[in-house]
Amino acid sequence: MKLPYVVLSAAVSIDGFLDDAGCQRLLLSCPEDFDRVDAVRADADAVLVGANTVRRDNPRLIVRSEQRRAQRQARGLPAYPMKVVVTGSGDLDADLAVWGCGGEKLVFTVDSAAEKLHDRLGDLAEVVSTGAVFDWHTVLARLGERGVDRLMVEGGGTVHTQLVALNLADELHVAIAPLVVGQAEAPRFLGPANYPGGTTARMKLLGCTQVGDVVLLRYSPKDLTCCQ
Repeated sequence: MKLPYVVLSAAVSIDGFLDDAGCQRLLLSCPEDFDRVDAVRADADAVLVGANTVRRDNPRLIVRSEQRRAQRQARGLPAYPMKVVVTGSGDLDADLAVWGCGGEKLVFTVDSAAEKLHDRLGDLAEVVSTGAVFDWHTVLARLGERGVDRLMVEGGGTVHTQLVALNLADELHVAIAPLVVGQAEAPRFLGPANYPGGTTARMKLLGCTQVGDVVLLRYSPKDLTCCQ
């Protein structure tokens, strides 16, 4: 089974944080970068986020541009990519924005949380268990079976960390915002893990572009060289 091409997308502060520790979401991207992210979504077959991101940010995960939605439909695709949420606890409420407008919705979870999700969400989303424990390989295989060739992952830090550590991310899109968070309790883009290649492994730089007042870095995490 061919797995989807996995693109991790994040905006971070200069010191590597996804957000600050406050109650309101910290907007790191600029308007030009938000439009770029919309274009990346429009090119994806599915957009995936973790449950913590859904609960904290309450995103809609839609393609905002009417023109981009029309272009998708002209190619024989749904107007919106599939929305995918992953959760181990099953603590997702029916009133979250992600279940609203947009196309197909899918939730991956574990056996112990599947019944709770069915009860909470009803027909809002299809619930799929990966078994007794959460398994990313199963998630990607099931998405591949559903025709997802390109998967955009928008967070949060735990999801990004797990996919990079498991060597399942094919491309990283990291937008560096010109600000510093400096709060130890704030969420980071990548947390502690045993990453492929260890501390000397260097990813291949695919591109570096200024977008408004942020800098977009694109890396291939599977294409590594080691410095001694």
